[in-house]
Amino acid sequence: MLKKDLRKKYKELRQGLTPEVIEDKSLAIANRLLLLDIWDKTYYHLFLTIEEHKEIDTEFILQILAGKDKEIVVSKCDFLTVEMTHYLLTDNTKIKKNQYGIPEPVDGIEVPVSKIDVVFVPLLAYDLDGNRVGYGKGFYDKFLSKCKPEALKIGLSFFEPEDKITSSPNDVRLDYCVTPSATIRFQEKSF
Repeated sequence: MLKKDLRKKYKELRQGLTPEVIEDKSLAIANRLLLLDIWDKTYYHLFLTIEEHKEIDTEFILQILAGKDKEIVVSKCDFLTVEMTHYLLTDNTKIKKNQYGIPEPVDGIEVPVSKIDVVFVPLLAYDLDGNRVGYGKGFYDKFLSKCKPEALKIGLSFFEPEDKITSSPNDVRLDYCVTPSATIRFQEKSF
């Protein structure tokens, strides 16, 4: 299936989810994350939920990270350069939705990509090899390609994987994908 067809399919599937189902599935994903051996790290990058797109509610993960006293990193997108700038999320961080409805920090303490240990990755679809389909702009592939090799890339999805997604040379594969009912590990890290 082509990426554009997968985007359409999963956007439609998400639209069928009620707020209660989204909350239940998001909580189940957060609970599964607690079982992963990832909590000895320091810097965790988390996307902030676009409610209009019926994305996973990352508030539960945010609470886990704060409860474990982790450094939480959130991003701001530059749609001209397709680059993300990463900021430490603090009590003083002001969050504002951009013109596309994406909640972003207004400004703050910038965090270099080299410090990020774990990235929770938004996606629409993914396959059994860890390839993912996002919204199609390429922000995350560009960002993930700059992360240190040992940084963990963890996709979060309400749905099961596709068999195969055609990938392009710029695509960066996930290490894991966590769903409400499964944790899938795609590749062994060698570090």
